[in-house]
Amino acid sequence: MALPVEQLVASAIAAARSGRHNEAESLWNEVLRIEPEHQQALFSLGVHLLQRGEFSRAHQKLLAAHQRSPNDLLVLMTMASACRFMKDADGERAAIEAALTVDPYYLPGLLARGYWLEAHATVSAAATTFRNALKIAPPENAWPDFLREQLLHAREVVARHGADYQKYLGNELSNLLDDLPGSLQPRWREAVSIMAGRSRPYVADSNQLHVPRLPAIPFFERSLFPWAESLEGKTAQIRAELEWVLQTHQEGFAPYIGYRPGEPVNQWQELNHSRRWSAYHLWRSGHRVETNLERCPITATALSAVGMANIEGLCPNAMFSALAPHTQIPPHHGETNARIVVHLPLVVPEGCRYRVGFDECEWEVGKILAFDDTLEHEARNDSDQLRVVMIFDVWNPLLAAAERDLVKAMTLAARLYAR
Repeated sequence: MALPVEQLVASAIAAARSGRHNEAESLWNEVLRIEPEHQQALFSLGVHLLQRGEFSRAHQKLLAAHQRSPNDLLVLMTMASACRFMKDADGERAAIEAALTVDPYYLPGLLARGYWLEAHATVSAAATTFRNALKIAPPENAWPDFLREQLLHAREVVARHGADYQKYLGNELSNLLDDLPGSLQPRWREAVSIMAGRSRPYVADSNQLHVPRLPAIPFFERSLFPWAESLEGKTAQIRAELEWVLQTHQEGFAPYIGYRPGEPVNQWQELNHSRRWSAYHLWRSGHRVETNLERCPITATALSAVGMANIEGLCPNAMFSALAPHTQIPPHHGETNARIVVHLPLVVPEGCRYRVGFDECEWEVGKILAFDDTLEHEARNDSDQLRVVMIFDVWNPLLAAAERDLVKAMTLAARLYAR
């Protein structure tokens, strides 16, 4: 007595899962004898033939399966594989495009299109498709195992093409770039990098108050701060006070990141409650830390002369920021672009770097860096020694005095409303 088709299908699937491929193939043939148009049997037999290297016969079975289920993505992608083995580039492309017509965001289909373009068209076209595939792919730690090698290849092609394209643009535009004033060159070198796909546009992203239409400037010109030269001239004295504090009151350095249990820590997990990034606070969220200021009188006087930002519940802030050896502060954004953050480097061993948006620099002892911390920024200490900078905040110099009053009024109103 013949077995019903449903039982044959179940037995064929079980045999294939157990590695009994010959038995599975026989069972699928029996299904087709009973139901010659059984789509799953046609597809499965096509796969068996493909695995045996019978590419033409495999394609016939797969085509028959496709005709019975035109929107089956797995069938279409397997047909593309059969065509590739048959060296039928047009057939392969047709199957890939048919799959992407069904689902334009089908990741295996986008990757297959990228591979096809790399083999039969241009690297530039392949890189564009691979870039699109990477945009819709999940985070790397969640990549499907069966796509990992393809995604790594896609990323390598995109990176290589971007580097070549950036170099080409740089060569083509070199004379024009070199003729620009020095203050304008970084903007256009970043534009070249973005156009080549090597970097993305960095925009201000304030955690609290965002002032629209302020330029997103990574590093501000030193000339905007009339107090800069005077402060830099006190570097040695401020550093001496820092060294005394490190020797006698090291317990005053507290972990800078301190999320409570139950709060999402996101990128701060490694540094949460860790002394690898610690701070000796002089001003904190608008309040003086009197004991610490009294221990550093020269520093306190120097800070009083810079005109720190005064924003309800947020500023001024001032601290000695200590970053332990081989520690990274991950990319993050600040609270408001109404203020900017200033670094006065005090202890900077070799191997320390800082990035704000597209621009990366190295700290230089005694030379301020003033930047918009609502742009993504990060810091690294790859040395074997402690790195310490004094950090404080001042008003964004592009704000008018009346706008500063609005900032203070808005933040005060927000806090009163939240009570």
